[in-house]
Amino acid sequence: MLEVGSKAPDFSLPDQNGAIHKLSDYRGKKVILYFYPKDNTSGCSAQACSFRDLYPQITEKGAVVLGVSKDSVASHKKFEDNYGLPFTLLSDTELEVIRAYEVWVEKKQYGRTFMGVSRSTYLIDENGIIEKVVAKAKARENPQQMLESL
Repeated sequence: MLEVGSKAPDFSLPDQNGAIHKLSDYRGKKVILYFYPKDNTSGCSAQACSFRDLYPQITEKGAVVLGVSKDSVASHKKFEDNYGLPFTLLSDTELEVIRAYEVWVEKKQYGRTFMGVSRSTYLIDENGIIEKVVAKAKARENPQQMLESL
């Protein structure tokens, strides 16, 4: 995991509508950058819906929410439509940003070992510096935890 106080790696990724977003586009705002394993799965849907429900309070505090997974732009669009998500979902099919933020990790499930995205969240300040890191975030609790950190 990247450390608090270090410069957040910039990126250039497409959102659920195909528009390109860069971290540097958000200078002057706090960014909640959260990484999740897969669109439309129970834990990821619960986390996204909690961010959706808290989104007005998050934006009131001058922050934006950016969700990142390795799913495609089309998958993100369905995820957004299914749950009425008001925030940006970024598609990192090449794992460039996922690796840069050190959330591509070895996981174990049902006795099987595989590589996957660790549910993790970074709070990045107005100048692009990492202010908080939540490794192994709990899907339902993480959005409230991040709101309280703003």
